[in-house]
Amino acid sequence: MLGSAHDADDALQDALLRAWRGLGKFEGRSSLRSWLYRIATNACLDVISRRPRRLLPMDHGQAAGPGDDLGEPLAESVSIEPYADDHLADGYAAPEARYERRESVELAFIAALQHLPGSQRAALLLRDVLGFSAREAAAALDTTVASVNGALRRARQAVTERLPRQSQQATLRTLGDDGIREVVERYIDAWERGDVGAILAMLAEDATFSMPPLPTWYRGREAIAAFLTRFALQDRWRLLPASANGQLAFGCYAWEAEQQSYTGLSLDVLTLDGTWATEVTSFVTPYTRGPAREQFAADVLQRFGLPDRLAAEAGRRP
Repeated sequence: MLGSAHDADDALQDALLRAWRGLGKFEGRSSLRSWLYRIATNACLDVISRRPRRLLPMDHGQAAGPGDDLGEPLAESVSIEPYADDHLADGYAAPEARYERRESVELAFIAALQHLPGSQRAALLLRDVLGFSAREAAAALDTTVASVNGALRRARQAVTERLPRQSQQATLRTLGDDGIREVVERYIDAWERGDVGAILAMLAEDATFSMPPLPTWYRGREAIAAFLTRFALQDRWRLLPASANGQLAFGCYAWEAEQQSYTGLSLDVLTLDGTWATEVTSFVTPYTRGPAREQFAADVLQRFGLPDRLAAEAGRRP
């Protein structure tokens, strides 16, 4: 709902405090579950009301050309953050829920939600992800069934227009374990060898490459090749496989000569169409050296069970 693990943590703490303070007034006229979801939903709506929408770079402007610079980073608070889906609990969802839990954290779905008003986000998540009935959702939102149904109808239409034809969960199931392993190994090998051609060979012709919170993003192999040559592959890299937003991801570590080790710089999340990568979303620290790089590792990579840095002898796998 918030597009940010940090915002979600803040909303959770607020919701727990509200629930503790209000527990004595709970009269049991609804289920405890519905009462707690109402409190949590209101905590999220309060966050939405006082903060700008979290978006991806593609929502901020046109694609950059091959000769363009990277630009200044956007404020951290306006960028979607990656989600560590290893911690995604199955939880309760009624059979009528439209989206699997892992589909509900995919980047395309999260990004589409951020374009909705808060009430529509809440209605869609309560009904189509958690499987609440219209009556339960209305109670959680303190509104009428008719209002919930209207918000849900508008939300479904808006989200459907922004989602790809197939979810990443369906794509990964089609690839199977062997296909996924091949994609992972090819991506790691191409980056660790600094092979522009091998990286481009994994990308769809009109693929995008973005680097939130940087506003700059690229579309198409020609523009991405120029970016790789001018900027990204000026560093030496080591990559570790991960999983984020229900998608393939990689912790990316750049060589630091002063430290004589590889320091975490980005978390790359791949959106696939078959074996082609249609989107590479590289969540980065906008700073190339110094403490901010280490802070990125602590704030982001550790959420995914990835180390802060890799030793110099961490060579490529044969």
